Amino acid sequence: MKKEINHEQVDVERVSEKLSKAIRIPTIAKLDEEGFDWTEFDKFHKFLEDEFPLVHKTLKREVIARADLVYIWEGSDPSLLPIAFLSHQDVVPVTEGTEGDWEHPAFAGEIADGYIWGRGAIDMKNQLVSVMESIETLLEEGYKPVRSVYLCFGHNEEIMSEKNSGAMNIVAEMQKRGIRFDSIIDEGGAMFPFSVPHILDMVLVGIGVGEKGYADYKVTVKGKGGHSSAPPDHSAIGELAKKIERFEKHQFKAEMPDYFMELIVSVCNRLAFPLNGLAKVVPTLKPIITFAMTKVPQGATFIRSCQAVTMCQGSPASNVLPQRASATINFRLVQGTTLKDIEKKLEKYMGGKNVEIERLEGREPKPLSPSDSRSFKTIKALMEESDSRYIVTPFLVMGGTDAYHYQDICDNVYRFGPYEVSVEVMMTAHSTNERVPVESLAKGVAFFKSYIRRMTAE
Repeated sequence: MKKEINHEQVDVERVSEKLSKAIRIPTIAKLDEEGFDWTEFDKFHKFLEDEFPLVHKTLKREVIARADLVYIWEGSDPSLLPIAFLSHQDVVPVTEGTEGDWEHPAFAGEIADGYIWGRGAIDMKNQLVSVMESIETLLEEGYKPVRSVYLCFGHNEEIMSEKNSGAMNIVAEMQKRGIRFDSIIDEGGAMFPFSVPHILDMVLVGIGVGEKGYADYKVTVKGKGGHSSAPPDHSAIGELAKKIERFEKHQFKAEMPDYFMELIVSVCNRLAFPLNGLAKVVPTLKPIITFAMTKVPQGATFIRSCQAVTMCQGSPASNVLPQRASATINFRLVQGTTLKDIEKKLEKYMGGKNVEIERLEGREPKPLSPSDSRSFKTIKALMEESDSRYIVTPFLVMGGTDAYHYQDICDNVYRFGPYEVSVEVMMTAHSTNERVPVESLAKGVAFFKSYIRRMTAE
């Protein structure tokens, strides 16, 4: 039975059952594709065919490489650039030994207590199913787009591999055909509820206009080695430790983005009187707010590039002095920081005699998408129309997404999921008891239906 949600008809029970079935298919990505269980991806493709018959009757479906899917809903005006929706079919595995910690089995797709439970419920079979269901329903209603719509579903986003990347496969195919997109929506962004009785009641809706760059570097200090019974004052590990300490004392410079200050002002304007008067004062406090945010890791990550020493290696035995001691350092780069900047910094604070610095992996941050495009304005309008509590703002996504690769063929790339969930539920992605509220899933379908209407009507 269909229910009206934000002026759109949604069959809540039907879409919930479809997500439940999708979760039951463990499409787990692995770094080594020889370990892939391709039969699960074949089952998932068959599931899509069975559950979305009008989509498969009307849209053109192509399989790129081994398991990447592209659907094309042709519009009546081929002169218009198409819009696209991205999703990934794969999910992360359940950590071995934690299977019994789940309230409902990770791959059972059970519907209970107002939620659909299981791996992929938040990341991101919910969005894939929502988009497919929105188009299935629009086709049932006889809708015909003027502008074409593409659905691009990669198979291995979760492993963040530059080798055999599903997203890169699809982008390469689009480039070969000379196709560019008007705009793209992928996973990312966030919705954070804030409620303080008699003071504040709002939901921060972040539209991801970009993501940080990514890099891993390995710094190795060489030593003489030998038996631990006759050690030097500082072994290779000791020398490395001194370099790490020096490096960690020199964090990247923090700079407050204009959109973040606008966000703070918007939040202050929502405060109850007389606290809403802070909105007039906040701009003058920018240096103080910036400094305060650097003291909180969760705040600092929004306003500067980040560095973290995550792995160390030394000798193979406790009684052997290391001949080589190494540390792996992970970087997340804001726009304006480059891989060359990282290398200069590493050389300055960790370089020297008997030191090797090696880049293991790295990708530059790409430019932010504009917040004045038709796509951004449409997302913003739809969310604000649906709930007066929503404050919509540009947002920088901390993790990596498939959207990164699509910026080569589209200028307006947004990372956004229209799902209001609690912080507790949000944190279950990649963790135990992953789940999505049934109500939130249904609202997602309504959002995508309305978005497609507005973006493809002309």
